[in-house]
Amino acid sequence: MILDRERSQVVIVDVQERLLPAMHEGDRMVDRCGVLMQGAVELGVPITVSEQYRKGLGPTVAQLNNLKGDAVVREKMHFSSAADPEILADVSNHANDGRRQMVIAGIEAHVCVLQSALGFKKAGFEVYVAMDATSSRRQDSVDLARERLLASRVTPVNVEMVLFEWLHVSGTPEFKAVSKLVK
Repeated sequence: MILDRERSQVVIVDVQERLLPAMHEGDRMVDRCGVLMQGAVELGVPITVSEQYRKGLGPTVAQLNNLKGDAVVREKMHFSSAADPEILADVSNHANDGRRQMVIAGIEAHVCVLQSALGFKKAGFEVYVAMDATSSRRQDSVDLARERLLASRVTPVNVEMVLFEWLHVSGTPEFKAVSKLVK
C-alpha cells in the first residue's frame, strides 16, 4: 500500500532529553525524525508526540520540539502510545477524518515503538515504522524489533519513502520544499 498524505498521521514516540544520550546513533535518529516532522508539517499531515514519564526522562529534545508545528504533545505512562487514552483519542479523531495510515518513529524500537505499532495495528490502523528514525540503546534491539514488526504485518519504511509517497508527483512547490529536506 502506498502512503497517502490525506490518509496519514505521524506519531513520534518518546524522543526525550534523558533517553537520547543512551541511544545507538541517536543524533542520526533525531535528524531523521526532524525531516519526517518537517515534511509532515509542510504537507499538512498531523503529528502526535508522546513523552514517557516527562518528570524522569525530560521533555522532547529541543531540536524536535522546535519542529513540531501544531503537533499535540502528550505525556504517557504506558509503554504503548496506543494504550494511552488521550493519545488514542487524538489519533482516533484523525482516523475519523480518514487518516488511518499511521507512521511511527522514535525510541526505543523494541519497547515503546514496538508496543505502539502493535497496539495501533490491533486498533485497526495501517501501521508503518520509519526504521531510520527509530533507535534503541543497542542495534540488535532495533533488529529484533524490525523482525517482530514484519512478523506482525507492520510495514518498515524509511523517511524518504514516506515523504516521496506523500508527494506522489514532482515539479510542484511542495515537491521543491520537501525534497530540500532530504538532500
